[in-house]
Amino acid sequence: MKPLFGLPEAHGLYDPANEKENCGVGFIAHIKGKASHQFVHDASTMLVAMDHRGGCGCEANTGDGSGMLTALPHKFLRKVAKDDLKVDLPEAGKFAAGLVFLPRDSAQRATCKQLVEKLIAEQGQSFLGWRAVPTEAKKADIGPAALAAEPVIEQLFVAASEGLGADAFERQLYLIRKQASHLLRTNKQLSQALMFYICSLSTKVIIYKGMLTSGQVVPYYPDLQDPDFETHLAMVHSRFSTNTFPSWDRAQPLRFMSHNGEINTLRGNANWMRARRGNASSKL
Repeated sequence: MKPLFGLPEAHGLYDPANEKENCGVGFIAHIKGKASHQFVHDASTMLVAMDHRGGCGCEANTGDGSGMLTALPHKFLRKVAKDDLKVDLPEAGKFAAGLVFLPRDSAQRATCKQLVEKLIAEQGQSFLGWRAVPTEAKKADIGPAALAAEPVIEQLFVAASEGLGADAFERQLYLIRKQASHLLRTNKQLSQALMFYICSLSTKVIIYKGMLTSGQVVPYYPDLQDPDFETHLAMVHSRFSTNTFPSWDRAQPLRFMSHNGEINTLRGNANWMRARRGNASSKL
């Protein structure tokens, strides 16, 4: 039986070392960088059109995973930060925002958030707040299996330290994300450790995703329906997990990219390189 979080142990013909996937991806952008809410609509239309590229379980309303990456929607984020957190965000490039999956258990969720805030301070940056991300599981018709593993979803805001350049700030955000993921997802004292996952944390892009079908992404996230959510680009992904197990954290896009499967294991990459080397040698 598959656990709610993580992979099953090897049994029968199944071996987690052999996991692969094959999916559908799409991208849209305004060539001159003009932001509009229309791009969210267009990206959603493209994503829904790739429903045949995404998988689902025995429950037709439990998807293998879908998501959308957009440019950071500054107008929308300034509004919700002011309304929900009573915070005036710094100028563009001086703050980051991202979605974070968190444990459902309140004590474990508090542990995760406290560690993230501690790491932000240790890296010399300023924690601005956590915003509860509204979700509509019933309206989006999320299936039982997806609901059983559904995390709490919050939006994290971080401000850059005084005088820190854009690239240097992105490096600090990377360090915060990697340290938090390593320390929390491997924490044996947290039974819901694998529910912690930082979907994105950047000054440039933001990601909304989950264990959803293509048609559930926008209905599930009311943020994406807000007219003030404007972007000049969008990347969408519909996952077909084939011989892998779906989960909320495995949904794509993956922070700055999407991939169409077959490149997600070190062993797989090494084997492909050996195959190419063999083909090249045979032609000599």
